[in-house]
Amino acid sequence: MADLFTRGEQPEYLFWVGCAGAFDDRYRKVTRAFAKILTHLGTSYAVLGKEESCTGDPARRAGNEMLYQMQALQNIELFSRYGIRKILTICPHCYNIFKNEYPDLGGNYEVLNYLQFLDMAIREGSLQVNADLLQKTPITFHDPCYLGRGNNMYEESRKILRKLTGNLVEMERNRSFALCCGAGGGQYFKEAEKGEKEVYMERIEEALRTDPKIIATACPFCMTMLTDGLKYKNKEEEVKILDVAELVAQALGL
Repeated sequence: MADLFTRGEQPEYLFWVGCAGAFDDRYRKVTRAFAKILTHLGTSYAVLGKEESCTGDPARRAGNEMLYQMQALQNIELFSRYGIRKILTICPHCYNIFKNEYPDLGGNYEVLNYLQFLDMAIREGSLQVNADLLQKTPITFHDPCYLGRGNNMYEESRKILRKLTGNLVEMERNRSFALCCGAGGGQYFKEAEKGEKEVYMERIEEALRTDPKIIATACPFCMTMLTDGLKYKNKEEEVKILDVAELVAQALGL
């Protein structure tokens, strides 16, 4: 973004990579996959690079309101400096806080989750996916809480996946009844509480009952928790956990 700014250029979108997309080795692959799709589509976008920090979402969920507001106001000032109006996110938590909570501090933007962006590109005809690679491959999709119950975003992911496979299988609990992966609301950063079973184990068992070859996700927290569950079940060789962006990039041959 800084390089374009010095040249007097204004990209249409800020691609907000997020903490997981920048630092988590597994989720970096998702960042790269979506960046390849953006480049393939000729999208006008830029990233902040080293200027990007956290949205403040984990701090607020953990109860540190002061730290959240410090981080949020710092980001809002930076966005104002660059004239940013449209934000693309790959993390549901970043999407939710930009869309629903930053306006309270004066940060008003057009925020798109990458599933909305991909669904729009497919509907407009600019994104033509090759479904032959995944034809008939059984895929089940885990609804992230911050997309589903948090923002009523259920159909975009399913429309995209139906373009990739003719065998999309729903878990018993899906859409608004979907079970959390167990990491939301700051739970990812704290020790487990007393109980008979971890939430992610309950969810991975439900996913495996659909007999999938691929469990599709759209959230870095969900991917981490479900991957842990898959390891405990010793199913890593039989079942793959992939983000929707990775599946689309694969279908495009990117």
